[in-house]
Amino acid sequence: MCGIAGMVRRDGAVDEDALLRMAGRLTHRGPEDSGTYVSDGFGIAHTRLAIIDLAGGHQPLFDAAQRYALVCNGEIYNFVELRRELEALGHRFLTGSDSEVALHGYAEWGPASFKRLHGMYAYALYDHARRELWLVRDRVGIKPLYVAELPDRVLYASELKALLPLLPQRQVHEPALAQFFENQFSTGTDTVIRGVRRVMPGTALKIGADLRVETHRYWSATEAPAPRARSFEDAVDEWEPLFEQVMREHMRSDVPYGVFLSGGVDSAVLLAQLKRLHTQPVKSWSIGWQDTDEGDELDAAARIAAELGAEHHPIRLDRRAVFHRLPRMTWAADDLMRDYASLPTLALAEAAGSELKVVFSGEGGDEAFAGYGRYRPDVFERTFKALRWPGSGGFRVRGELDPAWVQRLFVPALQGALARHRQPFVDAWQQTPKAWTDLQRRQYVDLTTNLPDDLLVKADRMLMAHSIEGRVPFLDHRVIEFGLSLPDALKVSSKSGKVFVKRWAERYVPRDHLWQHKRGFHVPIGEWLRGTFLDTLAEKLPASAAIRQWCEPSAVRELLAREHARYDVTREVWSLMQFAIWHRLFIEADGSQVPGSDEDPLAWL
Repeated sequence: MCGIAGMVRRDGAVDEDALLRMAGRLTHRGPEDSGTYVSDGFGIAHTRLAIIDLAGGHQPLFDAAQRYALVCNGEIYNFVELRRELEALGHRFLTGSDSEVALHGYAEWGPASFKRLHGMYAYALYDHARRELWLVRDRVGIKPLYVAELPDRVLYASELKALLPLLPQRQVHEPALAQFFENQFSTGTDTVIRGVRRVMPGTALKIGADLRVETHRYWSATEAPAPRARSFEDAVDEWEPLFEQVMREHMRSDVPYGVFLSGGVDSAVLLAQLKRLHTQPVKSWSIGWQDTDEGDELDAAARIAAELGAEHHPIRLDRRAVFHRLPRMTWAADDLMRDYASLPTLALAEAAGSELKVVFSGEGGDEAFAGYGRYRPDVFERTFKALRWPGSGGFRVRGELDPAWVQRLFVPALQGALARHRQPFVDAWQQTPKAWTDLQRRQYVDLTTNLPDDLLVKADRMLMAHSIEGRVPFLDHRVIEFGLSLPDALKVSSKSGKVFVKRWAERYVPRDHLWQHKRGFHVPIGEWLRGTFLDTLAEKLPASAAIRQWCEPSAVRELLAREHARYDVTREVWSLMQFAIWHRLFIEADGSQVPGSDEDPLAWL
């Protein structure tokens, strides 16, 4: 796991000091090594966290003729098989790094090589002979990659904060900010920083010396095979060897690994498979609360860890430990999103990072196998919403803000963007094949919006803030394609989702654990957001620069008074507080100040 950054300049004058400044913003992603390469207007930079080929994997990587140079963030899990194939074709490898197969693969197969890679990655590959650079992001968006196109240069990096020092100005992009308030994250190409966009999952950008940027989509979840009628037993016969292969590939590492264990299904399945396929005991971590048991899954996690023989490490946090991580979490994420679970995830990463570099996590199981309750709406609800918002299927059409507050809280320039917040979800729904079922479409919408731009921002950034690599086997593209191709009846029932995984996993995980009511991980922000903290917040928040520019301070005061009296606008209050902190970090400043893990968020307003 690493960080990458770089630029292409029209005038050919790449400043290596600028590359080093960009890489310096990514030191947390790769604290063990760094490297740069500059050639005729193209510059690439890398920071390294060594996982495979610990001694010899320094980047940038080159071929023997030095035509190609590559920097890569992530892991290419099928590198063993690809290397064997490429060596048989005459390629000579110079390192044991998994990333080197991307370089030789491109030399052999060109852009067709992108689809041959299994893994999580974002890489930059420079072709000296053609004077062009490829930016390639993995199929699902597990690894991040951002790009900014300026008149005289194109910049790119693993995180937004690495781009900020070189932007001519830092401004908020209203549509993305509106999506944050209504959806808790922004999605699609545009980020909340004007002029900076995401390289989309399953996409490669080709950048020429003239700064022309071409977009190539090399994979989409719509490529999943069409569902076909089959029995549960037949589906298991296909699934069992597939998932074992995926797990074995994900277990390739030259350093030890552990697992983040919730009280749910997916992480328990991963732990069971690691136990089955690995000879050493697996370390696990889970989290809960000291002063409340609301949403606490520590007991369930401890039981399944004991059942499966894990070396378990439970962590309990109090209100202060959670709240005082908010500035650090906001800095780590930088791509503005409000996911309360980011705060305990950051604490888990801090704890595990003292012992390990790699952890397995269960993200993706709900999207691939239809685990969320929102995939099973009643007929009336689905029909009503679909009619009210044509073309949306009635899915993800309601924002999280009370419309009455929208009219009062925000300045007119933002209200227009707020009215369009659902468009990315409608667009995703419209991209699905007409033959797909309603359930498949709901899965696809989440796979292309909420997953890469919320859950995976959390998973990548919170772990990388403490120099840990997270591996997510349920997001292997073969797993996603298999899950989408299952008939609806094998995935959901009237009372439960993820039915196929639960039935199959009964051979490895206790049945009562698999079929318990799905609770979801809950952070009791509403219970904690009160008392003197809320009183001080009411004094400081309306005066912050972000609130004065984008909101009506009098309405913000009214909102805070409502929270103080009734505690029913927690989501709105927390969103405004996080935005104000983010604004101070990345708009009023350039992201260079790094908050610690125990800092009062009120001091950052």
